[in-house]
Amino acid sequence: MSSSNHSDSVSRREFLVRLGVTGALIAGSGLAARKLWQPKHFVPGFEKEIGLQLRSYAPEVSKVLPSLAIAHGTDHEKTIRAALAALGGMERFIQKGDVVVIKPNVAFDRPPALAATTHPDALRAVAKLVLEAGAAKVIIADNPINSPTGCFLKSGLTAVASEMNLDLLYPKTNSFAPLQLDGEILKHWTFFNEPFKKATKVIGLAPCKDHNLCHASMTMKNWYGLLGGRRNQFHQHIHSIISDFALMMKPTLVILDGMNVLMSNGPTGGRLSDVKPMNTIVAGTDMVAVDAYGYSHLLERNLDELTYIHKAHDRGLGNKNWKDTLYKEVQA
Repeated sequence: MSSSNHSDSVSRREFLVRLGVTGALIAGSGLAARKLWQPKHFVPGFEKEIGLQLRSYAPEVSKVLPSLAIAHGTDHEKTIRAALAALGGMERFIQKGDVVVIKPNVAFDRPPALAATTHPDALRAVAKLVLEAGAAKVIIADNPINSPTGCFLKSGLTAVASEMNLDLLYPKTNSFAPLQLDGEILKHWTFFNEPFKKATKVIGLAPCKDHNLCHASMTMKNWYGLLGGRRNQFHQHIHSIISDFALMMKPTLVILDGMNVLMSNGPTGGRLSDVKPMNTIVAGTDMVAVDAYGYSHLLERNLDELTYIHKAHDRGLGNKNWKDTLYKEVQA
């Protein structure tokens, strides 16, 4: 073999070896990048990794006891107790040893008088009933729009949590996990999961108030506060995502506080003249029915215009025709 042929053969071998090494390096770097990306980075709608799915906290359906209770009175605690008694008592929902999450609406740093957040007297009354029923622990949690510390403090809920030795969980970076849901809009999103890791029961406790985007914020809209990330991008599909919440969360019980209703300039409020005493508490296991009553009888509006109620009803997630449910109306 001539020297020139030998050189050509060596060059070809070197080229093929180098090509193989380069390919391996590219493949290796791609694999490394994939490993770095997948466990720690989550982009909603992009990452295919399966997220968590919430268990159902709903009680067994009763053919005898009401699924909806409407109580009228002038005292928060007495009226809430009357509503729960009409449903069969808190003991129907909470048993000894339960770890109970109460989800209030504390989105804004507003004082109780403005009716934009869950009232401290409502939280105190519900927590008392839960503890009387034998709960081992009560966790209070929300992911406010304004500063969590300021919102809980100004709303008066920090004082209630301290007074009653309730666990108050503020959202932190590591409090969230990816949620997976087959919703109309909500598919993959970050969720305030920390409070639910050991929860056995969940109660939604929401004020009844006007909302400039979706007409009303009540028990279904209350779950919006569990989302993380840039959740304001859902505003353009607000009715779809609120109906998705009835799929996302199957609570043990929801309570709508209509003692003082923010009739206009919601959801933040700001004027006492926007608030109207309605002296009513609505409680039940069907949040669609609860909110349907709240919209028509507390906000005093036409239910036909509340799109998310109709969406949830049509998807079989609740009954907008609350009069067709087993309900009870009482005076405190």
